[in-house]
Amino acid sequence: MTTGSADAAHPVTAPSDGGGVRLVLPGRTLLLVAGLPGAGKSTLLQSLDAPAGTRLLDSGAVRTRLARLLPPGTPYPAYRWLTHLLHRSAVVAACLGPADTVIVHLPATSARVRTAVRLLARACGRAPHLLWLDVPPDLALRGQRARGRVVRTRPFARHAARAEGVGSRVRDGRERGWASVRSTDRSGARRGLVLAK
Repeated sequence: MTTGSADAAHPVTAPSDGGGVRLVLPGRTLLLVAGLPGAGKSTLLQSLDAPAGTRLLDSGAVRTRLARLLPPGTPYPAYRWLTHLLHRSAVVAACLGPADTVIVHLPATSARVRTAVRLLARACGRAPHLLWLDVPPDLALRGQRARGRVVRTRPFARHAARAEGVGSRVRDGRERGWASVRSTDRSGARRGLVLAK
């Protein structure tokens, strides 16, 4: 895979040799792994092969830890705000920390969220990179059902409407502001992610 120049988008797909999605991220970096809920972000990161010291921040892991601490049956909407607060606080702390590469796992279908991630990365002296999982809504819904956690209809519809625009900008090279932009689909996500410096 080639590395994109600053502020240019270079979408690519996973290699056809069956290997994982491979990214070269030199220096201090932040990689945003984004896409619809159920697109395969967790699957992609499950078999992450990365240099020692890489920090991975997943809001799903925060949610799971909180669910264990709260009374059984506590509905997620009751502590969604706390999940987001703790996850975002951890992202800021990691960006300020010594890790060469910080990986942030978020849907980030909102332009506001992607902008915030880019600004945070640059404020912390990191080059921001985007890996977009380009997956249609029906497949993402199937992924949600397979994991046993389905996003409510209205929030998912908002995600899906925004994701269509993001996917189009990534494919056309119009998703600006990143040191590099990459994309893959569900089959690429199943192969995992390999990071190199």
